[in-house]
Amino acid sequence: MPIHIRDATPDDRAVIAEFNSRLAAETEDGVLDPGIIGPGVARILDDPLLGRYWVAEQDGEISGQIMVTFEWSDWRNGMLWWLQSVYVHPDHRRDGVFTALYQHVEALAAEAPDVVGIRLYVEKDNTRAQQTYVKLGMTMTDYQVMQVEFGDAPHRHGKTDA
Repeated sequence: MPIHIRDATPDDRAVIAEFNSRLAAETEDGVLDPGIIGPGVARILDDPLLGRYWVAEQDGEISGQIMVTFEWSDWRNGMLWWLQSVYVHPDHRRDGVFTALYQHVEALAAEAPDVVGIRLYVEKDNTRAQQTYVKLGMTMTDYQVMQVEFGDAPHRHGKTDA
């Protein structure tokens, strides 16, 4: 069945939030708070400076999603696009949905004059995903991700809704 890639719209918010919740459960045994993920998705859909979502549709139903956020690299004098919130519904895995999403984003990034690369982070034990990324031309870096989290960040800043 054909895969159609399009920009996500505010009407897709509920599906994207659901897919993100599924992603957290599948990859980290995590549970996302609907009161945070819903408004978090809405903020990106409302503010393209924060990021962009694209969705894959098959037979009028959303079968997958991908999000890009932006990082300025002074070393490269250009923008890096970070792939995040990548999810393909289980009924559509191994159907080429992720490949279609990735190739769509890669083509857009390659055409943008200020974009110098695409990055993503992947769970160290997710060899299946890593193999997929390598087949698409990505390479492993020598970097590891480190972080500090600040509690319930949206509530720390008085923002509880988009």
